[in-house]
Amino acid sequence: MTNTLLDDLKWRGLLYQQTDEVGLEDLLNKEKISLYCGVDPTADSMHIGHIVPLLTLRRFQMHGHRPILLVGGATGMIGDPSGRSEERQLQTTEQIDKNVHGIKKQMEQIFDFNSENGAQMVNNNDWISSMTIIEFLRDFGKHLGVNYMLAKDNVASRLDSGISFTEFSYMLIQGIDFNHLYDNYGCRVQIGGSDQWGNITTGLEVIRKMHDEETKAYGITIPLVTKADGTKFGKSAGGAVWLDAEKTSPYEFYQFWINTADADVIKYMKIFTFIEREEIEAFEVTVKEEPHLRKAQKALAEEMTRLIHGQEALDNAIRISKALFSGDLKSLSADEMKDAFKDVPSSEMPKEDKNIVDFIVEAGISSSKRQGREDVGNGAISFNGERITDTQYVVGAADRLEDEFTIVRRGRRNYTMVKFV
Repeated sequence: MTNTLLDDLKWRGLLYQQTDEVGLEDLLNKEKISLYCGVDPTADSMHIGHIVPLLTLRRFQMHGHRPILLVGGATGMIGDPSGRSEERQLQTTEQIDKNVHGIKKQMEQIFDFNSENGAQMVNNNDWISSMTIIEFLRDFGKHLGVNYMLAKDNVASRLDSGISFTEFSYMLIQGIDFNHLYDNYGCRVQIGGSDQWGNITTGLEVIRKMHDEETKAYGITIPLVTKADGTKFGKSAGGAVWLDAEKTSPYEFYQFWINTADADVIKYMKIFTFIEREEIEAFEVTVKEEPHLRKAQKALAEEMTRLIHGQEALDNAIRISKALFSGDLKSLSADEMKDAFKDVPSSEMPKEDKNIVDFIVEAGISSSKRQGREDVGNGAISFNGERITDTQYVVGAADRLEDEFTIVRRGRRNYTMVKFV
């Protein structure tokens, strides 16, 4: 193998820190390796900010290396202090188990588990939970000095506000993980986000102390993804963009990517997709010369939605988007409408029959009865995709989808979800 993988990672902006760039490049040139990335099950789903190191690990797999996916059933019970100003709320064993199950399903969507270098999934609870406190202190605790641990940013940043011994010990436990994978799986590299540098280098220190000075293992961190304006990436109007379809629907997921700003879209293509360099560079030209066509945003949205949710979900997301753009809501189911319009302005109305002009005025859709009569008469008002021009029309049960809501459009693009109470 040549060093094309590392060159590609650099071009994509995926390399932030490396413990030994020359040594790692030499290793990758000589052999196929095993390397790992860990995810603590702090929730039953990952969000898009979590997957950058995992997608980077997938790139290694595509170059013939074997990924090890560590789900932190043990470390998730403790809580990583990295990037936090206060102690995490501890979770129950039952909640951790539920979270582990959810995250495993999402990893199975991203990685190939069946090829010659198929991904392996491990849970650190399998080796941490059987360790006694005496074993922990004697076999590992004696290898790390307190001064060494205090100097790590993830601990030093918490000394003024306070850090418990539980969280203080987190980096050592993650170091035990790296050592366990080194011994039992031949794992040579750990990948993590930029906030994991202290934990990764602690793992390398544990391996060095448990073996000898010539032992070679490596660490890589990935930069924090930000928007062009410097603000945090990965939030939508409804909060975090989750991989779980129940938390963020495939349509919402698709819309998040399709709404990417021109200033960010090429950067995100490099980081999140497996589209080849030449094709991305071609999209870069279209962003500059034909930004109104939004070709790059469409390609980004399609790649990401297909990867996380599959082709069928992507097809449905595109179909909903086209229906909304054309105003043809009749082709959508009630569930699809509810999903598509969850973030539009909404109002509440009682479940009673009401003249259409009175209805749209009381719902705040038209500003006055005169304006309401004009809007209806001009064909500017549609209920659930059906245009209504009769000012005597009575809005009733037939207009209430699932007896819960109706979607009213005024003009070309002004939608309101009216909820019935």
